[in-house]
Amino acid sequence: MNDRYDAGYGGDQYELVGYDEYGQPVYRQIPAQQAPQQAYDQYPQQGYGYDPYATGQQQTVSSYDGYDTGQQPTAAYDSYGRPYGSGAPTSGGQAPAYDPYGQTVASGQQPRVAGPTAYIPQQPGPAEEQEPDAPAARERDYRTEQFAFAEEPDGDSEDVIDWLNFTENRTERREEARRRARSRLVALVVVLALVAVGGVGYLWYAGKLPGLSSSGSKSGATTSAAAQNRDVIVVHLHNTAKGGTSTALLVDNTTTKQGTTVLLPNSLALSDDDGTTTTLAKSVDDDGSSGTRDQLDTVLGTNIEGTWRLDTPYLQNLVELVGNIDLDTNANVPDPTAKKKGTAPLVHKGKDQTLSGKMAVAYATYRAAGEAQNAQLERFGQVMQGVLRKMSSDASAATITVQTLAQILDPSLTDKDLGTFLAKLADLAKGGDYRTALLPVQTDGTLSAQTSSSVVKDILGGTAKSPDAGSAVRVSVQNATGVKDNTEKARVVLLNGGFTFLEGGAASTTRATSKVVYSDAKDKENATEVAKTLGLPASSVTKGSVSSNADVSVVLGQNYEPSSS
Repeated sequence: MNDRYDAGYGGDQYELVGYDEYGQPVYRQIPAQQAPQQAYDQYPQQGYGYDPYATGQQQTVSSYDGYDTGQQPTAAYDSYGRPYGSGAPTSGGQAPAYDPYGQTVASGQQPRVAGPTAYIPQQPGPAEEQEPDAPAARERDYRTEQFAFAEEPDGDSEDVIDWLNFTENRTERREEARRRARSRLVALVVVLALVAVGGVGYLWYAGKLPGLSSSGSKSGATTSAAAQNRDVIVVHLHNTAKGGTSTALLVDNTTTKQGTTVLLPNSLALSDDDGTTTTLAKSVDDDGSSGTRDQLDTVLGTNIEGTWRLDTPYLQNLVELVGNIDLDTNANVPDPTAKKKGTAPLVHKGKDQTLSGKMAVAYATYRAAGEAQNAQLERFGQVMQGVLRKMSSDASAATITVQTLAQILDPSLTDKDLGTFLAKLADLAKGGDYRTALLPVQTDGTLSAQTSSSVVKDILGGTAKSPDAGSAVRVSVQNATGVKDNTEKARVVLLNGGFTFLEGGAASTTRATSKVVYSDAKDKENATEVAKTLGLPASSVTKGSVSSNADVSVVLGQNYEPSSS
């Protein structure tokens, strides 16, 4: 809304058009249409400008734009480039002067209203038409450079841009996270697949896949049992306290990477160089290591590389050197050094029992009353496998262990050879690629193709070649002592003596004395030897009838005292 102000001089009117940058009101002059009286002109001859310092002195406008032309300009321009003279000319024909805000400067005090009102820029309207008879009235010439348009920043626009940027960045981060997750998932699946394939390949290579036998594992899957490579050593355990021996073959199948302890019963029939039939136990006592090794090669079709004689004191030291052994015991073993009966057992029956050197020797040589010799042999096999599990897999360390025993080895087997061999078996035993097998032997000590094929052919890669049955003296034994275990004890003694044992069963009644019968005079000497082997007096030998398949018949009476071996 425009306010009008009457200056009081000459009747000129002033109209409020806005406020300057200092908050002061700005007016413009409105020329009077009908002047009732002559306006008072204090200085009629010349126009005066605005004195900004209010000194009362007026300045004559005699130049245009700073240049003296010698003529009075028809219009002057303010500091904003706007023309003066929109109002009526002053007397004297000069254009009225304007202040810096584009208003005509009249003589005398100009009206201004001070106050804190904010500056509100107003767009000037169209120039008012002047009376045709007013020669000084001119239309205002507005040009585009007179206007300034301020472009106010749009805060909402910046917020929208920031929100779009945030949304875009968050979406990109989510997509990148999804891509990384997918990449990791794919990598995990690939790794699991490779592990699975590698595991199956290893099981196939190691021969541990279901349905694959040990002989068909690794490179031996396409190699026949006879063509597989094996390293074999025979070990004889000598019981220095009670006598007797226990024999086993240590086998390292380098083709299938399988280790085995093959237990050999003492009743195994062997053949001497002269063709005489003997047993494994008698061969070890009579022929020594070299002779027994050759006989085993002949019977089993193997190639034994060396003999390891292991006396019980050395076995005790070996167990202590490896730091005791752990195994599942199948019997309570009494202390052989105990002087009183009823003493607590040295070895307790149970799973995962820890045995010291002394306990291991007692368990490996123990044979309970009524047990077959094979029961003791299997305990010896347990102890050997327990020792291998605790021995070092390093050849150098295993060799030092063997050297520490200070035992006298067979000349064909050195400390280094034995240590290296045992280290290989120890590695197989720790990895679960080791087992123990008992060689099946018939009652007469011979091997049948059916009973020995699983061990002789598959494990040893050989062929059973037992001596002829007629080459050994066949002895039939009938037990009339009333003690069942005496039959087994007599069998062991006869087999160890080189005789062929034939089971005669148990008599319905007991006898006080024993007798040894032969039917042919040529067998008298053999009958005398049988009586001597069983610990019977020579008077027990007599001529009589014998079973059809035996050379000598024995009836054990109550006077029979089995040996402690």
